[in-house]
Amino acid sequence: MSVLQRFEKRLEGLVEGAFAKVFKGVVHPVEILNAMQREAEAHKAILVGGRTLVPNRYVIDLSPYDHSRLAPYAAALAQELAQSQAEFIGEQAWTVYGDVIVEIERGDGLDTGMFRVSAEVYTADQAPQATYEAPPAYPSYQQGGGGAPHGGGAPGTRNVRLVSGDGRTFPLAIGSTTIGRGDQANLRLPDVGISRRHARLDFDGAQVVLTDLGSTNGTMVNGQRVSAVALNPGDMIQIGTTTLTFRVDG
Repeated sequence: MSVLQRFEKRLEGLVEGAFAKVFKGVVHPVEILNAMQREAEAHKAILVGGRTLVPNRYVIDLSPYDHSRLAPYAAALAQELAQSQAEFIGEQAWTVYGDVIVEIERGDGLDTGMFRVSAEVYTADQAPQATYEAPPAYPSYQQGGGGAPHGGGAPGTRNVRLVSGDGRTFPLAIGSTTIGRGDQANLRLPDVGISRRHARLDFDGAQVVLTDLGSTNGTMVNGQRVSAVALNPGDMIQIGTTTLTFRVDG
């Protein structure tokens, strides 16, 4: 069975066949994988010793319409594309630096059914296998001045904070705080196991809800993988190799 056939087989069972409905009449994942394979072929470089180096990072730009339809399934699709591309590269006996990374993004200006693939050699020591930068569900809280979000909400609200394993403290303000390693994150953490927009904390003055944003490596609370959960004092949040303890003052 070829890489493409295995990919199609896995897609059939992915999110209970939702892909068949999402992609009917528009761009199909197999077309994307074909384009990724062509990009790898087009960017081959011969290394000393005769090995062939190909790109390991692939950015897929989808039309705004396709991107919005795909959003609930994009993290799973990115993972499958990364796995299938890695299988294809292995079958060709080509070389990559690190893991294969797939990122699915919104490509403004692209018509429905159109997509664009760009490829590059990504040389981070250890990168997540596939990442997806999901659009925010609603406008997120924007802090001022850089650094961690500032605490101190309205009178009567709880003072809540995250404490990292090395003792750094990150107060949380009322509103939404995005955790990630990308420029758009409110709370940026330099951890390659963390997606660019990994998780979101929503604080209403009384309760903090942690939501995973379709991250590659997932979000753990007290050792259990979560999609969304209300936090309790003392909860241990694990994202990438970073541990954050949820603390409440007063």
